[in-house]
Amino acid sequence: MPDDLRDWFKLWLTPGVGPVTGRKLLEHFKTPAAVLRASRAELRDLGVADDTVTAMVNDAAAADADRQVAALKRSGGEVLTLADADYPALLRELHNAPLVLFVKGAWRAVLAQPCIAVVGSRACSTYGRNAAAKLARDLAANGVTVVSGLARGIDAAAHEAALEAHGCTVAVLGTGLDDIYPRENAKLAERITETGALVTEFPFEKPPMPKNFPYRNRLIAGLCLGVVVVEAAEHSGSLITARLALEQGREVFAVPGNITSGKSVGTNRLIQDGAKLVMDWQDVISEFSYDIRQRLRKGQLPPKLAEPPLPFDLGPDERTVLALIGYDQPIYVDGLIMQSGLGQPRTLAALLNLTLCGALRELPGKCYVRVLS
Repeated sequence: MPDDLRDWFKLWLTPGVGPVTGRKLLEHFKTPAAVLRASRAELRDLGVADDTVTAMVNDAAAADADRQVAALKRSGGEVLTLADADYPALLRELHNAPLVLFVKGAWRAVLAQPCIAVVGSRACSTYGRNAAAKLARDLAANGVTVVSGLARGIDAAAHEAALEAHGCTVAVLGTGLDDIYPRENAKLAERITETGALVTEFPFEKPPMPKNFPYRNRLIAGLCLGVVVVEAAEHSGSLITARLALEQGREVFAVPGNITSGKSVGTNRLIQDGAKLVMDWQDVISEFSYDIRQRLRKGQLPPKLAEPPLPFDLGPDERTVLALIGYDQPIYVDGLIMQSGLGQPRTLAALLNLTLCGALRELPGKCYVRVLS
């Protein structure tokens, strides 16, 4: 923990000192301590607002800084400041890079690798979930760190697939390190910290608020060489991430979707507007520089989608039902009963066995879809 961390926190937490003002002050005074010692006249000469000057001179953020230091010690996390050599280089390029960054997990290793964001709809389709999983799995298996926002849907699918590939993933939070959102992804966050990292610019005890997430999206884009949007409605937050990536000079990729689906309007429009159409992981890394491609792990291409492993005792009824079900298009139980020719009791029994063994996933409304291996 840096010796001057309390000064960094006091500067960062002073009302009116955002990333742009904070960086401007640091460029002039060099250190947080020097900023905090500056006179009213010096601060006003730099264009600092009167209320902010008063707060700084009166040491208004001292108590908040002490609470953050104590919370950081309890959390098991670490903090990076703009002055640290380990601060992510791509993020440092932003004019509004966070003064302070909280990290937890194996952050040094995963942020040193080329990073690509995989983002999309919270209320995603089965197709979107499978596409995100395939891309994230293959990217992670080839040495790319998969970055996303730990949200429901596409984000969670990308994190989980990267972990399943024994690769690296980073979750960028819209809260402090002590408040994982959504709650249902708390276990996923724990798994991520084992081999990957959690990253946030928000202080401890910062609850999930709608205004936080555009800031989080800026961080997702800022850490990465590019952003892959898998599925997004017309006004999706993922499109904010794509716009921020463009503003930051990053690559923007999009997975094409069904033109009759509202969940694909955003991604298809991105492609119309010049985003690179992505069908597999190689479409992404082909945009990397030669030096970065050389850094990626050597080896065979990732395997194509395989059939899910089936238990040895799978019977003929289960095989008949499984052959009727695809990966992307859910099928209703009534249709399965009719198409299988097995009758209701035998079809339902086969569906139960296939669900229990992990070959199928039951979706709301009594419909089923195959699980990607």
